[in-house]
Amino acid sequence: MLKRVVQVGFLLIGGTLGVLFLPHLFSLFSFTTRPMIDNPYVAAVLGAIVLYLLSIFLTEPIVNFIKWMEDLLLKAPIFDLLFGTVGLIVGLSVAFLVSFGLSSVEIPIITSILPVLLSILLGYLGFQVGFKKREEFINAMVSIRNSGTKKKDGGETARPKDSLNKILDTSVIIDGRVADIASTGFLEGILVVPQFVLTELQHIADSSDTLKRTKGRRGLDVLKRLQTEEGPQILITDEDFADVAEVDLKLVRLAKSMNGLVVTNDFNLNKVADLHGVSVLNINDLANAVKPVVIPGEEMHVAVIKDGKEHNQGVAYLDDGTMIVIEDGKTHIGNMIDVVVTSVLQTSAGRMIFAKPKNGKTDTNGRKLERWGS
Repeated sequence: MLKRVVQVGFLLIGGTLGVLFLPHLFSLFSFTTRPMIDNPYVAAVLGAIVLYLLSIFLTEPIVNFIKWMEDLLLKAPIFDLLFGTVGLIVGLSVAFLVSFGLSSVEIPIITSILPVLLSILLGYLGFQVGFKKREEFINAMVSIRNSGTKKKDGGETARPKDSLNKILDTSVIIDGRVADIASTGFLEGILVVPQFVLTELQHIADSSDTLKRTKGRRGLDVLKRLQTEEGPQILITDEDFADVAEVDLKLVRLAKSMNGLVVTNDFNLNKVADLHGVSVLNINDLANAVKPVVIPGEEMHVAVIKDGKEHNQGVAYLDDGTMIVIEDGKTHIGNMIDVVVTSVLQTSAGRMIFAKPKNGKTDTNGRKLERWGS
């Protein structure tokens, strides 16, 4: 179909050029009579025949070029095309205004050639500026919009987080807790899943490693659950950044371009997003926030299961997976003991409790019993 369209285009262009230029071309030659050459229909037919013969050799390269351009434009992110087109329009508008101002100059080279050169140069520069400065334009528009929401008393109303696009990364999808949070209604707005995250999930699901394959399939099941259950809307976007190889940086760039935030449980991505000024919802932070509060001086009954990194330390775990580092607990490995909390360290990577044995006694339910106070 495209090949036929190109051939018809050659015929139309050939007919037009024949009507416009063939009479002048034949006027250069001395003919006694030129009744057929002066006929516009004859000139149009001759021009169409000449261009059609040329199309036999040119159609295939032109069709291939058009298909290549089509694939290139379809793969380009929508914001790249949008801002590039706006820059192109601005550049051509400036070229037109400059050419209009020079139209009064009676110099042939300026009035005929310079406007074409200006259109090509300024159009190209406008497209490049719009394409490469798109993020700065977006940030500037966001800043202007936010400044317009100031209250009359001088205060500023921030955009509520539930109205922001929430971009899911691979780790939080595989983790699966985001689906439980969304089903309870605590996570609102639009959940955005980039296509490059889906591709990474698919590669994990197709891995030869059994554990990775299980994680990847679980992540795909979580996405299916998010789509089918009532809750936030799921948006799958094809926007990608070909100049960035790392998925984490792509997520940060996407969050900036969509004026959204990243939902993750990856500690490193959390830090990278903070450095780029992108807001983050960390599932681990939420999990830590809803855990029971433990304060120094509180007593706990735990099982010491292994030794710690430091000398003579023991390690125990709560039911929710919180690690308890027990001072002088190495000798109690395999025993149930009462401990006293000395301090609590809580970060985005998780919570860690430091404790020490209560009076250094153990209670092993019959294996190594000692009575408190003896």
